Amino acid sequence: MEPDGEIVSVRAQAPMPEMLTYESSLRSMTGGRGTYSMEFSHYEEVPAHLADKVVAAAKAEKEKAH
Repeated sequence: MEPDGEIVSVRAQAPMPEMLTYESSLRSMTGGRGTYSMEFSHYEEVPAHLADKVVAAAKAEKEKAH
């Protein structure tokens, strides 16, 4: 955390799925005054148990389309 007068900046790394709901959570926590920005940092390997779920979902979706 980097305080600067009344403003506090927080620098963090978070997985992209966590960021999908961040804006509404931030606005709720700050009474609508909070803002954020993000930039790409890096790719990381998906844990095997999550990768298996993604592959299974993609296969199921492909089978529905045919």
